[in-house]
Amino acid sequence: MPEGHTIHKIARDHGKLLDGKVIRVSSPQGPFAADAARVDGAVLERTDCHGKHLFYHWSTGEVGHVHLGLFGKFKVHTGDDRPEPRGAVRMRLVADSATIDLAGPTACSIDDPSVRTEILGRLGPDPIKPRQSKQKMFDKISRSKRGIGDLLMDQSVVAGVGNVYRAEALFVCGIHPLQPGINLDIAELEALWVTITAMLRKGVKDGRIVTVERSELDIPSGVRIKRGEATYAYKRDHCLRCGTEIQLLAIQNRTSYHCPTCQPG
Repeated sequence: MPEGHTIHKIARDHGKLLDGKVIRVSSPQGPFAADAARVDGAVLERTDCHGKHLFYHWSTGEVGHVHLGLFGKFKVHTGDDRPEPRGAVRMRLVADSATIDLAGPTACSIDDPSVRTEILGRLGPDPIKPRQSKQKMFDKISRSKRGIGDLLMDQSVVAGVGNVYRAEALFVCGIHPLQPGINLDIAELEALWVTITAMLRKGVKDGRIVTVERSELDIPSGVRIKRGEATYAYKRDHCLRCGTEIQLLAIQNRTSYHCPTCQPG
């Protein structure tokens, strides 16, 4: 499932291509057809997101909502390249400069703005966005007996964190994923917020997840860090820092990675 940095990059890219333009909206697959007809030919005023939720604001006053989930994917065609839809395309957006196809999303709808308000109301702060209050995250964690590895994946606690950022933020902060939220002190909560914010924002800038400091790798400056070397604990066999074998835990049906030496229980 895409993490928050990916959705923010999509929102920025789509905004550059589509915002302020008349858009032809269709549903080649069919199920989205009635919703598409409501905004077909309208102007897309702006595109934004929060966590893993993407929003399109239409001149009709309605708001499009997309959540990619596990299998959702956009395909962008620019210029005069406008191929026929391939596969189960749920939504097609066509402007003079680009054609964007969406396939396999968990959610794709056109709604009254109140739906977006309701969605935002149940989400935690998005660390990528400026002026976000971390207090909602702190309050939920400090009152919970659930493990922090579980809490960080709960989008009502903090929006945009997925499996990779969970593992990496906890590693950098030296916190075991099963540590109950109620046991974390304010310094640990502050460290988690700062670490998650820095990682997610770097992900938007880089267009990929790289959580390790280059100084900890024997890779020259300017050489691209390979995917398998880009993390401290996630999907590693051994800890990058101490060499201890990485341990795996199943938390809410997702595999969590941690170093028992750097993140003692």
